[in-house]
Amino acid sequence: MTRPHQRSRSRLGKAGLCIRLLGASVLAGALVAVLALPLVGAVGYGAKSAAGSFDQLPDSLTAPVLAQASTLYDAGGGVIARVYARDRTVVPLARIARVMRHAIVDIEDNRFYQHGAVDLKGTLRALATNAGSGGVAQGGSTLTQQYVKNVFVEEAGDDQAKVLTAQRQTLGRKIQEMKYAIGLEERMSKDQILEDYLNITFFGEQAYGIEAAAERYFSVQAADLTLPQAALLAGLVQSPSRYDPLRDPDTAKERRDTVLDTMVENHSITAAQAAAAKAAPLGLDASPPRQGCITAGTGEAFFCDYVKHVFLANKAFGATAEARQALWDTGGLQIHTTLDPTAQASAQSAVTSHVYATDQAAAAITLVQPGTGKIIAMAQSRPYGPGDHETELNLNVDRLMGGGSGFQTGSTFKPVTAAAALENGIGMDQVYPAPYQDDYPAMQTCDGSTLPQVPGDQNDSPDLVGPFDMPTAMAQSVNTYFVPLEADAGLCNVVRMARRLGLGSQALPDASGRLKPVDQVQSLTLGTNNFTPLQMADVYATFAAHGNYCAPVALTSVTTPAGASLPVPGASCTSAMSSDTADAITTMLHGVVQDGTGAPAGLSDRDDAGKTGTTDGHRQVWFTGFTAQLAGAAVVSDTKAPLESLNNRSYGGVYVTDAFGGTLAGPIWKQAISGALSGQPDIGLASVPLPTPPDPSATDTTPPDPTATTP
Repeated sequence: MTRPHQRSRSRLGKAGLCIRLLGASVLAGALVAVLALPLVGAVGYGAKSAAGSFDQLPDSLTAPVLAQASTLYDAGGGVIARVYARDRTVVPLARIARVMRHAIVDIEDNRFYQHGAVDLKGTLRALATNAGSGGVAQGGSTLTQQYVKNVFVEEAGDDQAKVLTAQRQTLGRKIQEMKYAIGLEERMSKDQILEDYLNITFFGEQAYGIEAAAERYFSVQAADLTLPQAALLAGLVQSPSRYDPLRDPDTAKERRDTVLDTMVENHSITAAQAAAAKAAPLGLDASPPRQGCITAGTGEAFFCDYVKHVFLANKAFGATAEARQALWDTGGLQIHTTLDPTAQASAQSAVTSHVYATDQAAAAITLVQPGTGKIIAMAQSRPYGPGDHETELNLNVDRLMGGGSGFQTGSTFKPVTAAAALENGIGMDQVYPAPYQDDYPAMQTCDGSTLPQVPGDQNDSPDLVGPFDMPTAMAQSVNTYFVPLEADAGLCNVVRMARRLGLGSQALPDASGRLKPVDQVQSLTLGTNNFTPLQMADVYATFAAHGNYCAPVALTSVTTPAGASLPVPGASCTSAMSSDTADAITTMLHGVVQDGTGAPAGLSDRDDAGKTGTTDGHRQVWFTGFTAQLAGAAVVSDTKAPLESLNNRSYGGVYVTDAFGGTLAGPIWKQAISGALSGQPDIGLASVPLPTPPDPSATDTTPPDPTATTP
């Protein structure tokens, strides 16, 4: 039902504007007259002062940019989480049910479309009552004045002292509201003011604005509110805590019915409609206030937290840390990400089915897309949270991105050494004696320092004895092969290759935010440096992408409520090695899953490649691998300090005597990748043919002089 008097200012024309301006002058005079009455007493003195400065008050109120909730979406458009300082979604009047508009006007200001910015009749009545009570006993505020007050409250933010000041109903404050209200109605139509009012108003239960309120109490949009629902929400405005239907449904129903009666009195609805609405139950279908990454799914929460760190670190979203935090909390952004829901579900199922949250060890896995750097999935065995068997530490990333200090990577680092060797002219046919035990040869660091020869290099088994060429040594993960290979390639060249693959620095294990370079030690090739699953997944994605390294990407687009696009960090891709080198590494890593240490992780239905890793004392185990479409790194690590061996424990209800990368981390990778690629064709890995292995008996297996290698 549309009332004849519901016309916006744009329809009133110049005559209407003159009437309102005249009303303002009459009001100012009437205020002074009333405030001059003897019965006002001491209150009147302060009010006279306020009234006297009425003309000096500014009449232009700058409406604030309303704080709105931001929403994170996965690549399929599903909601990951909503983040906000105030839960609000601004909607136009056309997307607010007409019955809601009638309800709020009728109960709060039934003459809204008839009077000007200030209802002279109501204000004089309120002032007289207030003067008689010695304070402020009656409001008399129009919707426009209430909107002005809400602007003051919005600007106060979370500063409770400022909020109380903004809400204080002194006579001086009332007069200030009147002046601003008059200015607003000179510039805005009634419908525009009503729209802004419904979007700024607090409805209780952390819901700001009518859209959030409709969702909070009824799990519907504001456009779909019914008559009894609209009446209940309109009744909340006067006192959201007193009439909260979730806490006191009886009082809320009484208030709802009062609104319905008022709507009948103002001819917005019929008595029959009101009776039917009164007979209806409250019909609450509450959606509790949930915000932040902790509300996302078990795995998505860690990815959400990573996205937050990426956002807050990028100056495209604000010049200062404070500005970026404010935009994250209040910007009402639509944040679209790279997370694939199918791959994420598969990765999460893989880690939680092989390692329980209650196990002493924890598992983590990250999947990325070769050639783009897009993070497709990020999961770990322990849920996000502060409770027992939970964690807020993202094991997939480093400390700067909300994680820890990473994990020693074990033999998953060996392909980096192999890449450096191939790039520096050493072929896959290079053979070393590879005894069970050997010395670390002397090596030179990038600053020219010489590391002396020291003992300590040995293989995992006394039965693992060479000679071996590079593919065989890779398949069997022979330590005493890759240490001399590192020396011949040049320790500094291995370090440089690591840097090109995104392994150039590590976050220090503290909150300083500082980085330290890779430790240039002779055991570098054996994976003694700490890196994260995200970093290692990116390394192996480079092999799959024929040598093109792409920095990790989590965001695809960020848009404002107005539809403007904000710049997002794009894929930063560089050539880390030649395609011949990358394809040679791929060929060797394919052999690892065919008949090497990674065979338990090999996929039966598609072409794949990968590498196992087991650190000293079996404290951490890895499997990192790839197909043409996805690369991933899975790690299982003890979580106590100091780290203990993973041997002789149960994981996912299965007792493991000897923990290795291929048998503990490998099945996690296999399940995650298989599920993520389910239904997708096997594209096949691009590889180069293996060279014909030389006859070890006819080959001079004496390693070249390491001092002759140029670092």
